[in-house]
Amino acid sequence: MKKSFLVIILLFSVTLMTAQDNKAKVLPEKRTDKVAYTKGMSSTYAPYQLTADLSHLTQSERELIPIFIEIADIMDDLFWKQTYGDKNQLMSQIDDPDTRTYAEINYGPWDRLNNNSPFVKGYGAKPDVCKYYPLDMSEKEFAACKDPNKESLYTVIRRDNKGRLIARWYHEEYKNEIGKVCELLEKAIAIADNPEMKNYLEARKKAFETDDYYESDLAWMDMKNSNIDFVVGPIENYDDKFMEAKASYEAFVLVKDLERSKQLAHFVKMLPDIQKILPCDPKYKTFVPGTESDLNVYNAIYYAGDCNSGSKTIAINLPNDDRVQAQKGARRLQLRNSMQAKFDKIMIPIGKIVLNPKQMDHLKFDAFFWNVTFHEVGHGLGIKETINKKGSVDEAMKTEKTSWEEAKADILGLFIVCHLIDKKEITNITKEDAITTFIAGLFRSVRFGSASSHGKANMMCYNVMKEQGAFTRDANGIYTIHYDKAEKAISYWANLILKTQGDGDFDFAKKFREKNGVMSDELLKDIERINNAGIPRDIRFKQGLKYMDANGPQQKEMETKSAKARTLQFQEEKKR
Repeated sequence: MKKSFLVIILLFSVTLMTAQDNKAKVLPEKRTDKVAYTKGMSSTYAPYQLTADLSHLTQSERELIPIFIEIADIMDDLFWKQTYGDKNQLMSQIDDPDTRTYAEINYGPWDRLNNNSPFVKGYGAKPDVCKYYPLDMSEKEFAACKDPNKESLYTVIRRDNKGRLIARWYHEEYKNEIGKVCELLEKAIAIADNPEMKNYLEARKKAFETDDYYESDLAWMDMKNSNIDFVVGPIENYDDKFMEAKASYEAFVLVKDLERSKQLAHFVKMLPDIQKILPCDPKYKTFVPGTESDLNVYNAIYYAGDCNSGSKTIAINLPNDDRVQAQKGARRLQLRNSMQAKFDKIMIPIGKIVLNPKQMDHLKFDAFFWNVTFHEVGHGLGIKETINKKGSVDEAMKTEKTSWEEAKADILGLFIVCHLIDKKEITNITKEDAITTFIAGLFRSVRFGSASSHGKANMMCYNVMKEQGAFTRDANGIYTIHYDKAEKAISYWANLILKTQGDGDFDFAKKFREKNGVMSDELLKDIERINNAGIPRDIRFKQGLKYMDANGPQQKEMETKSAKARTLQFQEEKKR
């Protein structure tokens, strides 16, 4: 085990200093050589079984779940095609079971939490274009392309029979898969007895057929009273490192936690007032968040596609369409069971290694939950259009948009939590809990590496907080947090991000990220200690119909076995 983690560190240190080649190509897809890899890599993802209480679901909702999972599996296949290509071709070359598992976790031969470094023999750097664009396409060639749909979220770029670049809609490129999805959606529509769910499924089917997702996003926003949720389609654009312009297919099947969702409901009406108290010039917070937004708590029972690759999503803030957000706000879905898994298996062990023992009592799951919850709220705050006629923030920030947007959500989330604690709206944690848990979380997220937008965001935050004196590190790598300075650092970093986005200052954003979005030698040593301790980098799921019911016979059998194991352990300890 230790040997495997040392290999990770060596790869990690080297790849941090190696820029990806935009024109890098994978080897030809027809290969005959078998590949091998150092064993034990899959153990860096802790297994976790996805279950939920299904007792409150209607019969119709129970019948929808298997259909949703079948559609999700198609999303999984489509994401393989988008990010790598032919999954079967890759898997046929790998004999070692552990390497196969690791390739499945990463949806290809590149380690997503190690800066996309290749872990399968014979492969070079992951192409920034993935399979969204031709591998041999240059930036100049793309810029010269006159196709009006070339930058759409829902087109791939291909070559015509004369070698010229053309945009091709997803529903044309993936015609067979989309056809099957629509057949399954027809079945789901016939079964759904919740009118909001039925309306959403009908609108989503049309969206898959046309690649126009606006109306279905509005329908999803109106789905307030269903006990289950199905987030499905081409959604996020993190995978496209060439332009951050192409959406990746994914799916979540979720079960609502009714009681905890009720507890969050009253925060939605506070969003316009929260926007006003952000620590920046008023001109950088002109966007008015919709009050039809909602905050809800769910337990996930199935992940597929982009959200299941590498680091697992623990909260959802959608739709991404600014038009929808301006009209109706956004829905923020907190995936509590996935959060709990990461906190228990990763955050607590990290805290024991890096935090001052006197401050460990401030590392709490409730603080982690609130920080993540208001991270998603933070995405919907700030500014959407630049103040100097550079267009939208996303357009102006170009390839820096996702890392800076994640940085914004991180720090605004913490700022809001501290504000709500001051206002006694959050009463089960203190500001010290929120800040300690946030800083411990930086060590979890920087392990995602500089190929990840979240990793870049957290590395920038770590360096800013350090520079502002939010914490100090002793010679043994133990961190002591200085809470007064941390609060000032929170406001400083939030203001800098909001100003950079509002000004659309791409050049500053790029230079700042290049300087601060990297690991210092000290931080590398800390990550090495964490890795050598065998702490997982993330989680991977045991999921599907046989696992999902927390009150079902299989879960009860597991609980019985677990209770027996605890009894045996107690008896053994008593003998000793």
